[in-house]
Amino acid sequence: MMPTTPPFPGTPATADGSETVVWVETHVTQGACAYPITSSTNMGAGYQTAQASGKKNLWGEPLFFLELESEHSSASTCEGFALAGGRVTNFTSGQGLVLMKEVLYTIAGKRLPVVFHVGARALTSQALNVHCGHDDVMAVADAGWGIAFAKNAQEAGDLALILRRAAEEGETPFLSVQDGFLTTHTVENVCLPEPELMAEFVGDPYATTRLRNLMNPAKPIMSGVVQNQDAYMKGKIAQRYFTDRLPGILTATMERFHALTGRRFGLVEPYRLEDAEYALVGMGGLVETAMATADWLRAVRDLRVGVLGVTVFRPFPAREIVEALRTIKAFTVVERMDNPLAQSNPLAAEIKAAFADAAAGAPGFTPVHGLPAIHAAAAGLGSRDVRPGDFVAAVEEMARGGRRTFVLGIRHELALPPTEDPDVRPRGAFSMRGHSVGGFGSVTTNRVIATILGDLFKLHVQAYPLYGSEKKGLPTTYFLTVAEERIRTHSELAHVDFVPLNDVNAFHLGNPLAGIAAGGTVFIQSSDTDPAAIWTKIPAEAQAIIRERGLRVLALDTQKIARETTSRPELQVRMQGIVLLGIFLRATPFLSRLPYTDEEIDRSVERSMRKFFGKRGEAVIQENLRAARRGFSEVFEVPVPARAHEVAARD
Repeated sequence: MMPTTPPFPGTPATADGSETVVWVETHVTQGACAYPITSSTNMGAGYQTAQASGKKNLWGEPLFFLELESEHSSASTCEGFALAGGRVTNFTSGQGLVLMKEVLYTIAGKRLPVVFHVGARALTSQALNVHCGHDDVMAVADAGWGIAFAKNAQEAGDLALILRRAAEEGETPFLSVQDGFLTTHTVENVCLPEPELMAEFVGDPYATTRLRNLMNPAKPIMSGVVQNQDAYMKGKIAQRYFTDRLPGILTATMERFHALTGRRFGLVEPYRLEDAEYALVGMGGLVETAMATADWLRAVRDLRVGVLGVTVFRPFPAREIVEALRTIKAFTVVERMDNPLAQSNPLAAEIKAAFADAAAGAPGFTPVHGLPAIHAAAAGLGSRDVRPGDFVAAVEEMARGGRRTFVLGIRHELALPPTEDPDVRPRGAFSMRGHSVGGFGSVTTNRVIATILGDLFKLHVQAYPLYGSEKKGLPTTYFLTVAEERIRTHSELAHVDFVPLNDVNAFHLGNPLAGIAAGGTVFIQSSDTDPAAIWTKIPAEAQAIIRERGLRVLALDTQKIARETTSRPELQVRMQGIVLLGIFLRATPFLSRLPYTDEEIDRSVERSMRKFFGKRGEAVIQENLRAARRGFSEVFEVPVPARAHEVAARD
């Protein structure tokens, strides 16, 4: 019997995690109170932009947005909004989330069903870092909120909807977490939840009984009172009525979502664990990289490796984790934080406690006969790259019965050096690593390229920049992968096919050709029109790599085209990136394999231009179109001269 198509499979699009969250929350909420903090800023800005443009939610109400003077105040304002029976959200990260902590306890204690979205960020300790870490979330994990982690942009949007329904039914607030910058800013293929699905799934905030106005003078109630020795503990323990039933509510909500959309969620996500000897355990985006690596280890190393993604951290799914891992020989818990003063990092500590309960015969656990060897690793702090090679090293360490505690991805006496860093991209993938300068429009161009390839050509895409705290004018790197299958690697690209260089000076800042595939393509921005002159400016070391790997070299003066295309000085620098769009379309092999004419490609480019630049007016759209068209038609090839001895041999 053929499976039935779910009624709400989603609307195909390309978006990052911030955009999928904004898509959901601007449809289902009544308002947001937030204070911008990196890396959650795009979520707050997206919501505020929708509100400023007059967007209404699914029930025809104008959206409300209020930016307060701090994250603490924004959380307090959300508390008041929810106390009055409103459906509200917040977007925060890092120190901002910790600053809210005092208020988080009261929101949970008053059973207010809000959902806050977190771009998980490393906390400032020995240094400030604005990138991904899970220590901000773990710092508030005892505040009484449910906590769930998305591992990609699709899950960020879906969990916004799932957790909203579970929060209101369970009268418990939730933190919906995604990796800061790594998920919040990575463009991927998604299926956006349909408005009809969202309306059915969470319901009209005025019609539902799940939202209550605790400030209704017609039904007076005391909230947030003072309780002394005789009452406080009774009130605290009585709240277990709500928390004890939350796992069941979450599971039922996820099952309902699966029936409506076909997209399955659980408290945990087992992957190839049925026959696994070794497993990798984690939360967030690194889980997908681990899954792709497990497939490689099985295919190439003949190692039976599986993965357990922990989607829900609160309420902690102890029984589900033990059930998934109890037959494993050894597993490694990989966490994006480091607390060496504790016995273990938070996830590893809770998993060890769960196995201790199971071994002791605690009610509800499947009996455990012999414990797996539990290894724990710190990795990815401050968005340090977590690579397939790191997971390979962890599995090798488990297989040899090695250290129980180690770190991944750096040089340190506790670190495991990778022995091999495999390419776990989908077969036939085409990847670009661009080297540019901040403010040159490269990040926007990367998003435009991903949108065109995803929306028109129905290809799977993943585009993201290597964001830094540096400002405009300094070197920046960005990545794009295109494939005919879903892309699961959430790490910097070490294997690439196309390398565009904003300037030949990039050769003096490192080796931009590292990892480029044989037969790949290099583009060089150059004011020279003589191919021989361009070649002579490429350093000898890079020339040797180009020859050795049989690389194709393209060139064009994108600066000149940008100046000629627009008279606006503020747009000329960014326009260079748009010229690169045309160059990329000329260089990628996918177009030759797809049945599209140049005219159809041009129409697709125009649709994307209108999507990204429509608010700036028709003149700007046309300027960007001219820039892309010129890049496509005017880019030229730089012949690679033969070595002198090769010429002599031919003579």
